[in-house]
Amino acid sequence: MRRMKRRVLTFIAILAVVYGLMCALIYTQQERMVFYPEVLPPSYVFAFDQPFEEVTLPVAGATLSALHFTIERPRGAILFFHGNAGSLRDWGTLADHWTRHGYAVLMLDYRGYGKSSGAISSEQMLHDDALAAYEWLAERYPPESIVVAGRSLGTGLAVRLAAQKQPRMVILETPYVSLLSIARRQVAWAPGFLFKYPLPSERWIGQVKSPIYLIHGTRDELIPFESSERLAALVGGERRLFPITGAGHNDFTAYPAYDQALAAILGPDSRR
Repeated sequence: MRRMKRRVLTFIAILAVVYGLMCALIYTQQERMVFYPEVLPPSYVFAFDQPFEEVTLPVAGATLSALHFTIERPRGAILFFHGNAGSLRDWGTLADHWTRHGYAVLMLDYRGYGKSSGAISSEQMLHDDALAAYEWLAERYPPESIVVAGRSLGTGLAVRLAAQKQPRMVILETPYVSLLSIARRQVAWAPGFLFKYPLPSERWIGQVKSPIYLIHGTRDELIPFESSERLAALVGGERRLFPITGAGHNDFTAYPAYDQALAAILGPDSRR
């Protein structure tokens, strides 16, 4: 009987140690699990088929690389926060979705992405860098003409910034209720306090007074379409959800319904 009890206690101890090690791994290696940057050499030369300028944004402990896509007589400017993978080398190719509607665009690479220096080590760091990008843009365009937009990872940054600055409007593409909720789908056994990047959009979105527009593929395999439905229900003001029927997480911009949604959101270009 004693031998059996010792075996049970030993087994429990081993489980506890394994569990503790797995929790420690999640906490210490979290940045590798959340962020998938493409690193570009400082000498890399961007090339796109529309006018743009490279911008460097000095922030605490780093310099951020950004692209400013310019047009003549812009209706306003869009500040876009991209997803958790890649770099502006690829994300920049999407700028024409916005510029064709008469808006200039500013996109930035997060720390450690593309030609940006430094490394991400906290959620607050991401918010501080997002604010720095907004302030750069607000010095060049009327704040009331600025649209804040985000995709996937970037939607949490967009919502928090919009709650602070109340821009002209907010556009969220494939948004999550919180990044923590997405992480818990993968590792439901891990306690919530381990996650350094909860990005709880659900807490902030009700503070946004600007119109909010959500675009989401109905077959999104990473962030469920229901996330947008839940967020939309929390919006206190003007809102609209544009479902992209049949689209997944990464292919929804290829659907005609995506550009139709942007046209409905941004309205006709009066310059034409």
